[in-house]
Amino acid sequence: MKRESFGSRLGFILVSAGCAIGIGNVWRFPYVAGENGGSVFVLFYLLFLLCMGVPVLTMELAVGRASRKSAVNGYKALEKPGSKWHIHGWFCMLGCYLLMMYYTTVSGWMISYFFKFLTGTFQGLDTEAVSGVFGSLLADPMEMGLWMAVTVIAGFLICSLGLRNGLERITKWMMSCLLILILVLAVHSILLPGAKEGLAFYLLPDFERAAQVGLPNVITAAMNQSFFTLSLGIGAMEIFGSYMEEKRTLAGESVSICILDTFVALSAGLIIFPACFSFGVQPDSGPQLIFVTLPNVFANMAGGRNWGSLFFLFMTFASFSTVIAVFENLLASCIDNFGWDRKKAVLINCALILVLSLPCVLGYNVWSDLHLIGGRDVLDTEDFLVSNLLLPLGSLVYLLFCVTKWGWNFDNYLAEANKGEGIKMPGGKLVKNYFRFVLPVLILVILIQGLF
Repeated sequence: MKRESFGSRLGFILVSAGCAIGIGNVWRFPYVAGENGGSVFVLFYLLFLLCMGVPVLTMELAVGRASRKSAVNGYKALEKPGSKWHIHGWFCMLGCYLLMMYYTTVSGWMISYFFKFLTGTFQGLDTEAVSGVFGSLLADPMEMGLWMAVTVIAGFLICSLGLRNGLERITKWMMSCLLILILVLAVHSILLPGAKEGLAFYLLPDFERAAQVGLPNVITAAMNQSFFTLSLGIGAMEIFGSYMEEKRTLAGESVSICILDTFVALSAGLIIFPACFSFGVQPDSGPQLIFVTLPNVFANMAGGRNWGSLFFLFMTFASFSTVIAVFENLLASCIDNFGWDRKKAVLINCALILVLSLPCVLGYNVWSDLHLIGGRDVLDTEDFLVSNLLLPLGSLVYLLFCVTKWGWNFDNYLAEANKGEGIKMPGGKLVKNYFRFVLPVLILVILIQGLF
């Protein structure tokens, strides 16, 4: 069977960036940046994105493009006879399933809030009542289950249409709308009365604030954010490498993906901070910021019903673009490994994800007393396994596979990465030694820090 391919370079970049641009990145980046000295953090973030994120992204894409396969068979096609690198491919599939077990629920929250603002749920509510809306959502397994199911079924319907007619076409439309929404929302927030204080908090280098946090902590936070922003290590990006043409270098394409990902993350801060400071609200991190703090801001804002609807439409696109990208990875893996056709892969995986997502839905109500790893609830446990274990460990495996003589070998990786026009990955001894000895240590630091 002939391997599918993207219809255009723009399609590849938007789909890959859509996979990287997730809700965690969008709401976590602005807060972490502000907390760690604004531009001081951003400077270190960009530095680590170039010296960590881009290289590992090129490696995952290189394995995909050279093999024209998904994770398991991709390793098998490139590894030396008798070696076992392909075992990691099964962990990549496990990571994608685990990610979707909770990501579909959180994506459902975004859709729910979009419709709540659209239908005027928050109009006339005081601060306590606005906060109670999120609590009521979490306590209702039927409502959460409904929006989770909408996310899953819609995602697999799109993927059933194929790479070009489904994933690429819909993602192009969604990402275009997402970028327009970002610009509209950011301009609106910046023009609010008192927005300058929020912009200063977010964008001006504040070395005093960075010193209070501690420069080592700022650097560590920037390193973590630059690494996790691209969702590397579970084959989510490799599959798009397998659909790529060889006209452009992987370093050049990786930089384009990172630029788009960073633009969205930075712009999210331009939406959130001016609005919060304009209404005298100190922003908090995590779900509190998105589902409690910002709805209160929109509820008190002129035209807040419309602006809230647009914001959660933006968040829906950000989350759903990741959902359908990972669904495509799962479908391709099943087609490659089990010989299924796309229709069979869609039906089985849709049913499987619907069932596997239920524990996360029930973890806030029926199973609210269930606490797993380190006392975490179901969602946080699933997120811990993906973000703190499978992503960094998987990235380390991809890295070692590409740069060691026991794997694919650095020269083979470099030749694949530099095919085509665009930015070339340097191959000197200094770069090779950095990839072989320094980068693995940096990833190990992130892994150990995340686990302990």
